[in-house]
Amino acid sequence: MTDLILASSSSARSKMLRDAGVAHRVDVSRVDEDAVKRAMLAEGAPPRDIADKLAELKGLRVSARNGSDFVLSADQVLVSAGKLYDKAQNADELRAQLRELRGTSHELLSAAVICEGGRPVWRHIGRAQLIMRSFSDTYLEEYVTDGGAALFETVGGYKLEEKGAQLFSRVQGDYFSVLGLPLLEVLGFLRARGILTE
Repeated sequence: MTDLILASSSSARSKMLRDAGVAHRVDVSRVDEDAVKRAMLAEGAPPRDIADKLAELKGLRVSARNGSDFVLSADQVLVSAGKLYDKAQNADELRAQLRELRGTSHELLSAAVICEGGRPVWRHIGRAQLIMRSFSDTYLEEYVTDGGAALFETVGGYKLEEKGAQLFSRVQGDYFSVLGLPLLEVLGFLRARGILTE
């Protein structure tokens, strides 16, 4: 039986798979994401291609050392007014990002790639448009303080499945993609390949 490997340290992605009944193990791939983004931005690559390339690189690294197992990798990119956002490294960066995004609309692209035998065999880009409400500075401070280190694990610094829902007035698109993985499409592939029951 072919195993599914998640090439990600994201606890949210692993939880989504577990909650959906998908057995898997984790094998984290290290990729210099900043270097890849800089190179692709310099070439004028669109955000969707950057997310896709980062997901693919992570998957290929893990697939190369795991034979015929399926390797699922993913990456997210947040774009607002042409600007690409990265994960905040500290509370001050997070506050600054959320102030910039406050009261505006942004797009979240969630790329997933599945590799087998050292090559990509499937890919998908999930999209969501998020409209952030004009929350107060008091709420912003409360949110950053209460959220703690978990907020630095996600691009945009929000967890929609938790208190991050209060940051928004509207979300259009795939909910699971906002959480970090276009789950329904991944499940469809796994059913088609016999990893899950039809």
